Amino acid sequence: MPFLQLSGVSKSFGPAEARIDVLHDINLSLERGEILAVVGYSGSGKTTLLSLVAGLLQPDRGSVTLDGRPVTGPGPDRGVVFQNYSLLPWLTVSENIALGVDQVFTDRDAAWRRQQVGRHVEMVGLSHAAQRRPAELSGGMRQRVSLARALAMDPQVLLLDEPLGALDALTRATLQDEIGRLCRESGKTALLITNDPDEGIYLGDRIIPLGAGPSATLGPSFTVDLARPRDRRAMNHDPRFREIRNGVVQWMLGPGARQSVTVSRKLTLPDIEPEDLDLPRPRFGGRSRPVRRGEQRRETVQLP
Repeated sequence: MPFLQLSGVSKSFGPAEARIDVLHDINLSLERGEILAVVGYSGSGKTTLLSLVAGLLQPDRGSVTLDGRPVTGPGPDRGVVFQNYSLLPWLTVSENIALGVDQVFTDRDAAWRRQQVGRHVEMVGLSHAAQRRPAELSGGMRQRVSLARALAMDPQVLLLDEPLGALDALTRATLQDEIGRLCRESGKTALLITNDPDEGIYLGDRIIPLGAGPSATLGPSFTVDLARPRDRRAMNHDPRFREIRNGVVQWMLGPGARQSVTVSRKLTLPDIEPEDLDLPRPRFGGRSRPVRRGEQRRETVQLP
């Protein structure tokens, strides 16, 4: 049985009369210790897919299971690294990491928890910045804190939601190496969401493209059988790398490309009658304003 499995999962959003499928009939499985990359266009439903695995959303149809147990909500067995860091600005680097550690390891003493925090601060190379707050850190350093916080909770699955999408090219390449190293050293199962096929191939054991949607579905699975550790410069000249990348890109530009869709919806317009220009307007005094036929009523008044 796969360690993590999505079976026939579909998810839609919107009002009942105009509901739109974001994901349709998603079937996905990960083995223990595997790094799987899902690559897709912006707005295709990648974050929705990851949120279903994280338990932040529930599928309309289908099921999500982890180690044979259904996923019904968030839990410490899944650590999420968000694109926007999600750090508390009034806490230091160590305190942000400790926040997760203290919530998960309530049965451990304070000394062990401090050691766990310190070990992961050092793991991501931020010992010199342990007492700084997020405003004093660069974007790359903030993402290191987010990664350390997730790893410090010792989750069974690491969920990476485009964690490097907002970084410059040099910082992104450096952190790609860091993420690859940390995943190998920890032996974590990881699901990486990205919009960069090269990043998915560089980090993943497998890469699967996601269609553009709506009603996005997964494409074929490509095994990334390139030796580790991977050298980015050498990999660009590897015929196998080019073969995998071409297969992913061709599927995304072909069967996975955005399809046109027609949506019908009922509109209720306000009941507003236009101004009747044939009706007389006041000649002297009074305020000129739009006059509508329904506003003109004749009354009979009897005077004494």
